[in-house]
Order: sequence, then C-alpha cells, then structure tokens
Amino acid sequence: MASLCCRVFPLFNTTRRSLAFQFCPPKQPQFTDLPLLRAELSRNLGRRSSSSSSPPTLSPSMESPPPEYRKNVGICLVNASNKIFLGSRLDVPGAWQMPQGGVDEGEDPRDAAVRELREETGVVSAEVIAEVPYWLTYDFPPEVKEMLNSRWGSNWKGQAQKWFLLKFTGKDEEVNLLGDGSEKPEFGEWSWMTPHQVIELAVQFKKPVYEEVLKVFSPHLHLDSPL
Repeated sequence: MASLCCRVFPLFNTTRRSLAFQFCPPKQPQFTDLPLLRAELSRNLGRRSSSSSSPPTLSPSMESPPPEYRKNVGICLVNASNKIFLGSRLDVPGAWQMPQGGVDEGEDPRDAAVRELREETGVVSAEVIAEVPYWLTYDFPPEVKEMLNSRWGSNWKGQAQKWFLLKFTGKDEEVNLLGDGSEKPEFGEWSWMTPHQVIELAVQFKKPVYEEVLKVFSPHLHLDSPL
C-alpha cells in the first residue's frame, strides 16, 4: 500500500490570512534508485565510506550528553498502523529523516520533543509512550560540521540525542509542514514509512543511531523481524 505523501505549497488562505498546505497524490519514494539522495548527500553531507566514517557512541550508560556534543532530541512518531513519520529535508533534496531539534537551555528533553514536533510538523495530537533511556551521539561529517558550526557560531563535534517514541492520535490532515509558524519549514514532503524504509533512507552518518533507536522501540512497533 502506498504511503500518504504531502508536499508544501504556499497557498494564501483568504479566511485565515496565512500560508496553508495542500495534499498531493500518494507518492512513495523509490528505494531502488535514489540519485538525488546519493548525489546530494555525497556533495552536501560529506557521505564517507564505511572504512572512514566514525560510528556514533551508543553507550547505554550515558546518562548525560558529552559536553562537546550539542543537546538534541529525536522524535519517532508512529501512527495506528505502526508506520513512522519521515520528512524530506528542504535544504537537502532527497534526504529523509525523523523530526529532531536542539534542546533549549534549561529545557526538559521531553518538552523539547513535543515542541520540536509541533514546530516541524504542526502535530499536537500525540502522546509520549516510550524513550531511549540514554543519550546517543553521532559525529558531523567535516562538511556538515563546518556548515552548522558556522551557522550556530559554535564548535560542536556532533549531536547527542535523547529519543522519544510518540503515538499519533490525530488525523493525517493535521500534519502541516509549515509547522506552527515559529520556525522556518524543515520538510518539503512527508510520508508514513516502515522501520526498514526509515533505515534505508537515513543519511549514512545517522544510520547507526536510527538502528539503535528502532531496536529499543521495537517492542512497541511490533516488528516481525529484526532490523
């Protein structure tokens, strides 16, 4: 069954006087041929071979994030069919990921997860049902590190993430990739994906983190086979 996909189109709503979004026909990414994914990530995300890439730290004893990593939260949003929300980044065509974002100073990670989900997807009808009980880290590839630290005015080595599993209790029409209007849009398209598709579409340097996250959440996702 094809997953529902939605793209952002700027529409002027004369009633609410704001940008809105429009559904497009269901569209499933092609997993056998992703030239944009390969080309853009190779050029913009510094995708490296397995021999040169640095695996993330996946320590179950990591109760607090290392100081050289930016505090971040990740959101695994699942619907009633145990499909996972995945969005295609506007700034990197072909790069799909689960919602994520930085934790503000003094902010509780769970509150940050709820906020980031609302800002990036417009979704408020969701409830937290599980979390990874430790922080996971990934290192930025050199090109990404230079770009992001220049944008942030920082010198982060990578990101330390606290992951939460949220159950979507609303309807698909609630999803609005313009978010709540407080931040610039993050995604241009979205779709409900299987866990295997989530791993397949993830950028290389995030794959180990995604694999660990879905492994921890697998009892809630009722996976028939290991990832």
